[in-house]
Amino acid sequence: MASQRQAGSRTANAKGGPGGGQGAAGRTRGGKTAAGRAQAREARAAAEAAAAASAAGGGGGGGGDAQTATAVRPWRRWAAEATTPTLAEAPRWLRWTTFVLTVIGFGVSIYLTIEHFTSNNYAGCAATSGVNCVKVTTSSQSMVFGVLPVAVLGLAFFTFMVAINLPLGSLWRLRSARWLRLGSLVIGIGFVLYLVYAELFQIQAICLYCTSVHIITFLLFVLVVFDATFRNAPADADT
Repeated sequence: MASQRQAGSRTANAKGGPGGGQGAAGRTRGGKTAAGRAQAREARAAAEAAAAASAAGGGGGGGGDAQTATAVRPWRRWAAEATTPTLAEAPRWLRWTTFVLTVIGFGVSIYLTIEHFTSNNYAGCAATSGVNCVKVTTSSQSMVFGVLPVAVLGLAFFTFMVAINLPLGSLWRLRSARWLRLGSLVIGIGFVLYLVYAELFQIQAICLYCTSVHIITFLLFVLVVFDATFRNAPADADT
């Protein structure tokens, strides 16, 4: 009987041996599967975090590089501020007065340029001891570095000013347009002061058409400085 029990035990162990091995293998495979699922979840979480960082940084760096996003963001903000209307609405009288003066200056500059390259016979500008348009416009001071006529520079200046001074409400609410307008007129008024000095002390004669351009430039400078000084951003603007 003892021998039979031992034989049965060996038989049971022999039969149960493969089953036990299969159970152990199953548990091992299950553990590997769980680890694989955990790794997959971690990979998905990392991918989602990278995508969120990339979107926050504007897509720069391909993987949400924080340094690149930090470097790019101020420039992007400046561009947005420069192209988004953030100033209070400009008064209608200011926009139209500035535009009309600019158009008049543009017309006079066209006439001066045409006369410079043709006859230099200026209508209504008779030669006297103090007023002599031809003497002024044919002097050495009428050429920049002896190459570029001052009249052409004036025409280029007023061409730009016509574009930047269009009486459009949206154009007058842009910060970038304000600074371009102001910077151009600072340069323009500086050049006007030099030309007035040249007429009075070097040429010792004045040109009526040139003087009209000088007066218009000065008036535009006053209007633009007034605008930059007293017209601020609206209270609800995000500056």
